[in-house]
Amino acid sequence: MKALLAELSASITDLKKNPSAIITQSSGQPVVILNHNRPAAYLIPAETYEALLDHLDDLELASLIQERESEKAQAVSLDFDEL
Repeated sequence: MKALLAELSASITDLKKNPSAIITQSSGQPVVILNHNRPAAYLIPAETYEALLDHLDDLELASLIQERESEKAQAVSLDFDEL
């Protein structure tokens, strides 16, 4: 059986019956949605999803910075007044 990566769970049947109740009961925590007692999906608050996307963007930018750090020797030095 796969590990459940949330403390709260709900069945797909319960989700179909009353999705608003599950969201309210979660109090902002992730909810694993189970299908035949196996994880089928995770339900997370919109704010959490947005924060995850922001964090992924930050990780991509950090990776790009590290990649370009090795190109620093090839960089051309400019003074803002010259622009």
